[in-house]
Amino acid sequence: MDRRSSQNENRMQNVGRWADRLKLIYWDGSGVVMAYKRLEEHTFTWPDVRDGLMTLGHAQFEALFAGLDWRRVRAVEARAPTAIE
Repeated sequence: MDRRSSQNENRMQNVGRWADRLKLIYWDGSGVVMAYKRLEEHTFTWPDVRDGLMTLGHAQFEALFAGLDWRRVRAVEARAPTAIE
Protein backbone atom coordinates (compact mmCIF):
# COMPACT_ATOMS: atom_id res chain seq x y z
CA MET A 1 0.00 0.00 0.00
CA ASP A 2 1.39 3.38 -1.01
CA ARG A 3 1.80 5.48 2.11
CA ARG A 4 1.13 8.76 0.29
CA SER A 5 -2.30 7.68 -0.94
CA SER A 6 -3.16 5.73 2.21
CA GLN A 7 -2.92 8.82 4.41
CA ASN A 8 -5.88 10.37 2.61
CA GLU A 9 -7.87 7.33 1.53
CA ASN A 10 -9.41 4.48 3.43
CA ARG A 11 -10.31 1.21 1.77
CA MET A 12 -13.59 -0.44 2.66
CA GLN A 13 -15.41 -3.39 1.17
CA ASN A 14 -18.29 -5.62 2.02
CA VAL A 15 -17.32 -9.25 2.29
CA GLY A 16 -18.72 -11.15 -0.67
CA ARG A 17 -22.45 -11.62 -0.80
CA TRP A 18 -23.00 -11.05 2.91
CA ALA A 19 -24.35 -7.56 3.62
CA ASP A 20 -23.82 -8.05 7.36
CA ARG A 21 -19.99 -8.02 7.08
CA LEU A 22 -17.45 -5.27 6.53
CA LYS A 23 -13.69 -5.35 6.00
CA LEU A 24 -11.80 -2.08 6.40
CA ILE A 25 -8.16 -1.25 5.73
CA TYR A 26 -6.90 2.17 6.78
CA TRP A 27 -3.79 4.12 7.75
CA ASP A 28 -3.83 5.33 11.38
CA GLY A 29 -0.73 7.51 11.14
CA SER A 30 1.72 4.89 12.34
CA GLY A 31 0.76 1.83 10.30
CA VAL A 32 -1.91 0.00 8.37
CA VAL A 33 -4.90 -1.34 10.33
CA MET A 34 -7.36 -3.98 9.14
CA ALA A 35 -10.73 -4.29 10.84
CA TYR A 36 -13.47 -6.84 10.26
CA LYS A 37 -16.98 -6.38 11.59
CA ARG A 38 -20.05 -8.61 11.43
CA LEU A 39 -23.45 -7.35 12.54
CA GLU A 40 -25.43 -9.88 14.57
CA GLU A 41 -28.98 -8.87 13.70
CA HIS A 42 -28.89 -6.32 10.85
CA THR A 43 -27.14 -5.55 7.57
CA PHE A 44 -24.99 -2.61 6.54
CA THR A 45 -26.59 0.07 4.37
CA TRP A 46 -24.10 0.62 1.57
CA PRO A 47 -23.70 3.88 -0.39
CA ASP A 48 -24.00 3.88 -4.17
CA VAL A 49 -20.84 3.13 -6.14
CA ARG A 50 -19.87 5.92 -8.55
CA ASP A 51 -16.82 5.59 -10.77
CA GLY A 52 -15.80 2.55 -8.73
CA LEU A 53 -15.85 4.45 -5.41
CA MET A 54 -18.13 4.75 -2.41
CA THR A 55 -17.88 8.17 -0.76
CA LEU A 56 -18.80 8.87 2.86
CA GLY A 57 -18.02 11.72 5.21
CA HIS A 58 -16.43 11.01 8.60
CA ALA A 59 -19.70 11.10 10.55
CA GLN A 60 -21.42 8.99 7.89
CA PHE A 61 -18.64 6.40 8.08
CA GLU A 62 -18.88 6.28 11.88
CA ALA A 63 -22.61 5.60 11.57
CA LEU A 64 -22.05 2.88 8.95
CA PHE A 65 -19.39 1.16 11.09
CA ALA A 66 -21.73 1.30 14.10
CA GLY A 67 -24.39 -0.46 12.02
CA LEU A 68 -26.62 2.62 11.78
CA ASP A 69 -28.23 4.03 8.64
CA TRP A 70 -25.58 6.55 7.54
CA ARG A 71 -28.13 8.30 5.25
CA ARG A 72 -29.77 9.81 8.34
CA VAL A 73 -26.58 11.52 9.54
CA ARG A 74 -26.72 15.29 9.04
CA ALA A 75 -24.40 18.08 10.04
CA VAL A 76 -25.66 20.12 12.96
CA GLU A 77 -25.39 23.87 12.64
CA ALA A 78 -23.20 25.20 15.45
CA ARG A 79 -24.13 28.50 17.02
CA ALA A 80 -21.51 30.98 18.06
CA PRO A 81 -21.14 31.16 21.86
CA THR A 82 -22.63 34.16 23.59
CA ALA A 83 -20.49 36.24 25.88
CA ILE A 84 -21.26 36.30 29.57
CA GLU A 85 -20.80 39.64 31.21
